[in-house]
Amino acid sequence: MPNRTAFALSIATLALACGACSPPEQPPELPPEPQATQLRDAMQAPLEKARAVEDAVREADERRRAQLDAEE
Repeated sequence: MPNRTAFALSIATLALACGACSPPEQPPELPPEPQATQLRDAMQAPLEKARAVEDAVREADERRRAQLDAEE
């Protein structure tokens, strides 16, 4: 009987020890780095340049029209 009690006590101790352990904490998952930004920037750069040129052409046209109106 004493052997059986020691065995049961060791099993209970082992179960408590395993139950007290907790899994390691996982670091919070960070969102993945955006990988499409370089492609998007490469596509947007010519469009932005074209918009800037268009604005410059419009301003030049407005100045030219204002000059023509002032000469009349």
